[in-house]
Amino acid sequence: MHIVGIGASAGGLASLEDFFRNTPSDTGMAFLVVQHLDPNHKAMLAELLQRYTEMPVFEAQQNMPVRADSVYVIPPNRELRVVDETLKLEEPAQVRGLRLPINVLFSSLASARNERAIAVVLSGMGSDGTLGLQAIKATGGLSVVESPESAQFDAMPKSAIAAGCADIVAPASEMPARILAYVRQVPEPGDSPGQSPSGPTHSLVRLAPILKLLQKHTRHDFSLYKPTTLNRRIERRMVIHGISELDDYTRFLADNPQEVQLLFRELLIGVTEFFRDPGTWDYLTETGLPDLIAHRPRDGTLRAWVAGCSTGEEAYSLAIAFTEALEQAEPGRAPDLQIFASDISPEAISVARRGQYPLSIENAVSEARLARFFTRHDRYYQIRPSIRDKVLFARHDVILDPPFTRLDMIACRNLLIYFDLALQRRILPLFHYSLRPNGLLMLGSSETIGRLNHLFAPLKPKMRLYRCKPFQSARHSDFLLKSFPPMSTLPREQPVSSSQTPPQGATNTLQSAADHVLLQSYAPAAVVLNANADIVYISGRTGKYLEPAAGKANWNIHAMAREGLREPLYSALKKASGQQEPVELTGLPVQTEAGTQAVDVIIRPLGEPDAIKGMTMVVFRDAPAPAPSRRRSPAAAARADQAALSQQYQQEIDSLRQQAKESREELQASNEELQSTNEELQSANEELTTSKEEMLSMNEELQTINTELQTKLDDLALAQSDMCKRAPDLAPSGAGLGTRKPR
Repeated sequence: MHIVGIGASAGGLASLEDFFRNTPSDTGMAFLVVQHLDPNHKAMLAELLQRYTEMPVFEAQQNMPVRADSVYVIPPNRELRVVDETLKLEEPAQVRGLRLPINVLFSSLASARNERAIAVVLSGMGSDGTLGLQAIKATGGLSVVESPESAQFDAMPKSAIAAGCADIVAPASEMPARILAYVRQVPEPGDSPGQSPSGPTHSLVRLAPILKLLQKHTRHDFSLYKPTTLNRRIERRMVIHGISELDDYTRFLADNPQEVQLLFRELLIGVTEFFRDPGTWDYLTETGLPDLIAHRPRDGTLRAWVAGCSTGEEAYSLAIAFTEALEQAEPGRAPDLQIFASDISPEAISVARRGQYPLSIENAVSEARLARFFTRHDRYYQIRPSIRDKVLFARHDVILDPPFTRLDMIACRNLLIYFDLALQRRILPLFHYSLRPNGLLMLGSSETIGRLNHLFAPLKPKMRLYRCKPFQSARHSDFLLKSFPPMSTLPREQPVSSSQTPPQGATNTLQSAADHVLLQSYAPAAVVLNANADIVYISGRTGKYLEPAAGKANWNIHAMAREGLREPLYSALKKASGQQEPVELTGLPVQTEAGTQAVDVIIRPLGEPDAIKGMTMVVFRDAPAPAPSRRRSPAAAARADQAALSQQYQQEIDSLRQQAKESREELQASNEELQSTNEELQSANEELTTSKEEMLSMNEELQTINTELQTKLDDLALAQSDMCKRAPDLAPSGAGLGTRKPR
């Protein structure tokens, strides 16, 4: 049974009327209605909705079972949840004005019904319902939002649309037909993928234009995913938009970049939970991890990678299991643990970083672990910092990006099942390359290593736990190098010799040729920086003073400056930005490949010509070494050198002290200003938020009461008209009473 959760607020009664007037009474679905109501006022919503539908309308009661072809309405001063197919009522935890009952219903609906959950957001003020729609989307349910043009109050629909949560946007009167079309055409969970009633499975050749559009906008390549998975998800988006032909949907995608992002999110499978497959986790905690810990160096750090972590439950489960195993192996010693958790979905990574999970995780996490590793709040559990700090979340594509290495364990659960065989044979050797000898590989219950027995040895085949074998071959290495070549994208400075041919156009005249040789051979090394301190031009050989930083190419001078230059350059650039005169630094000790070299630096702001206006030139020169005196004795020379060296060190110490003092004063002043501004903004924000929520709440309650009073007036007018028709001998008076006519 599909359960439809409907959320409305101010002005929502008219939208509810349009919705139920157009809803058949035999859909086979149940409808749960939540509206912002006055907690001290008796609600008439059930009676009002009964006029617009032939389905029975009930006011929800505690533990009431949910039946098909029925409507259930929230009572005043309560929060409505769904557990299995039963209604649960609770008193609101938040004060009046801050309650979000629509989010509460949608979140519980997502947990209880998964793909069979349908959420509808109608007219209303505020943003209630947006977070709940995100939960519905994450579990594969359907999100429907009233079009802002047709809503009496468009704040709630606009909030949901802006968050990218809306699968269908339509007027309330059209929603029932769109929902029924979706339910009839999209295959039920558990059916064979790709065998939906909408038509036959499309081949990868026909899906190629769609996959190219996805790769162009998201950089992620889905061509090696299983066609059945691709077909099912694409068919779902086609049904949502009422498109029956694949070519039409391809054109629709090309014209709507937002739909490309929605399809991208649709293709990402985000189903996970804490300690999934408990037997596997019990074995891992009691046997697998203790054995792994016993064979590692005592001073080493354990490193693990959770590939395809989704919203983070798997990564936190692994961190908890590692923590318990480490404490049993080495009591009283703080565990050294680092877990990398990666996914290509930015939304899933954001949820994982917050570390907030619904109260329903109590079904999967023991009471002892909840008490120790989580902090309970009114509506969610928060991961404690002791576990959160052990996990590093990052956006990472296991297909395209270089892998994490020197790992003790990799957990890749139910990700490979969506890849075709060719991609699986590429990813599993990659995992072997990333693991240390005897490292652990944990796969999902439906995944295996296939024919790669020379790379992995099964520990518990039924549990899909494997140990990494020491294996190396030329073929294996070639495969990895071709798949993930070493980073060689950084531009390298080419040495210039006098024998090299000058650039075209520089040898047209004797003067230009001589200038070219002089600049290359005798001019000092220099760079030109833009306003962000990024290098935009290089003159001469700067390799002695600058070097590319490891990792992604970064042309910022602060990242490229060698040891000894970075701090003085930062202060000097900051000082030069506020004046026209050049800033000079002398005798800076720079660590080069040949040892320590004294360097003079000149920072000159550039004001003309217009092409370089606002930029800064940094010039490097090697400081001349003092000439030794021939008349001094060796002892005197040694003393003089020592004195000169001491003086140089003292000058450097004084300079560093002055820089540190200036930086400390600037930072202290900035910190005080920021702290003061932050406190003022926070105070103002709290006041505005409270006032806004109270006004919204009062406005919604007044709207509801006004609608009910208007309905009563209509009923009284109808009753008066009936009385007049039934008693023709009574004439209405000004007070609404009749007087008998004389015969």
